[in-house]
Amino acid sequence: MLDWEKIFATRSVRMRASEIRELLKLLDRPDIISFAGGIPDPALFPAEEFQSVYSEIFSGPAVNAALQYSVSEGYLPLRRWLSGEMGKIGITAGPENIFIVSGSQQGLDYLGKLFLSPNDTALVTWPTYLGALQAFNAYEPKYDQLTPGGNRTPETYRTNAAEAGGAVKFAYLSADFSNPTGETVDRAGREKLLDLAEELDIAVIEDGAYQSLRYDGEPVQPILAMELARNGGDIDKTRTIYCGSFSKTLAPGLRVGYIVANATVIRKLVLLKQAADLHSSTINQMAICLVAERGFDKQVDKIKAVYSHRRDCMLAALEKYMPEGVSWTKPEGGMFIWLTLPKGMDGAELLAKSLETAKVAFVPGKAFFADGSGANTCRISFSCANDEMIEAGISRLGKLIRSEIAA
Repeated sequence: MLDWEKIFATRSVRMRASEIRELLKLLDRPDIISFAGGIPDPALFPAEEFQSVYSEIFSGPAVNAALQYSVSEGYLPLRRWLSGEMGKIGITAGPENIFIVSGSQQGLDYLGKLFLSPNDTALVTWPTYLGALQAFNAYEPKYDQLTPGGNRTPETYRTNAAEAGGAVKFAYLSADFSNPTGETVDRAGREKLLDLAEELDIAVIEDGAYQSLRYDGEPVQPILAMELARNGGDIDKTRTIYCGSFSKTLAPGLRVGYIVANATVIRKLVLLKQAADLHSSTINQMAICLVAERGFDKQVDKIKAVYSHRRDCMLAALEKYMPEGVSWTKPEGGMFIWLTLPKGMDGAELLAKSLETAKVAFVPGKAFFADGSGANTCRISFSCANDEMIEAGISRLGKLIRSEIAA
């Protein structure tokens, strides 16, 4: 038998199964209340609208283009629509500065491939989006802790990167209602991050996957919009790369995401796309474009009303059932709440007990930390849980945690 492990590339050692992907399998168990998935509620998908536009595409002349090879940059009408949407949030970008990817996860993979050589450093928050770590890990980087608004000096980052055998290449963060914490970086923190990036002369990768899902509080401009305001509005002089997605607003299964960036970065990304899969699904881009043009704001308003109610229910349940010593975030949007358990308690061990006794699933927090810390944290999601599930699940979980504290 061939020894496959012997001939795999060294980068494969850093490829690990996603704890979240594994936990999604629990959604099929009727006895489990799951706060693990962090996925959109399928009951809120605009299914009828998609059925209508796919039928429209197949019944007209557009079907030939929909089923044919296409340009790597992405479907031009969709990029034009996105250009208008970006303008609404302060990002002046033409279609030539917008690149369509097969879900924003592919975009993160491409950006890791584009910037990271082995032992280069990526700055990420502690914790950060697990999918970003998985995308970047394949390119064998080192990680250093990004603290938006913090006081770490550029020289500290440079020294650490040099000692690790490479250079700092970018800072990655989700600035709005982040996955996993649900927290938002304030304006001052974003400005400090831009200052740091300028001093280090690195890129900023801004993950805007949840940007549309604000339920209350005052909106904060995207980092790219702030940088454009600094330089007079020339996107080709920016270092911030904005990643967006339709997965949380329209439909994740169609795998349509996008990157907004300066022309130099876009040209390189196009080359990566040509080498990988030529272009994203044309018919799916067409469908997304038609549905978005005809009712994106209405769809977003619909899901915001539902998710904001569920968030409020979960926060109320946490206040009601969690014992002293447990704290949690209070997000203004997104899909997640982050629990911090008493010191010494392990989220993974708690999950194992919870699945056995309380029948409640969540995601242990350790997987979201590049350094393997954060064992006493966990992520819970309210996006797919109704009022009854939230009340029962948080009650059971609180009772289990209380018993673990007393033990």
